[in-house]
Amino acid sequence: MPDDRLDELDIKLAFQDKLIAELGALVRQLGERLDKTDRELKQLKDSLASPELPLGAPTEKPPHY
Repeated sequence: MPDDRLDELDIKLAFQDKLIAELGALVRQLGERLDKTDRELKQLKDSLASPELPLGAPTEKPPHY
């Protein structure tokens, strides 16, 4: 009987260890995606604040004229 209980605890511990490792990997992956998204958002904000390419000359007529 005590051996059965120890076996159950060993099995539970093994599953928990696996789950913790999987969750750790998921947290790292999401952290990397968040960092990438933050960098992209900063680039977008910077490009809107000071556009490198002008959107058109103020005196230029639109193409449909």
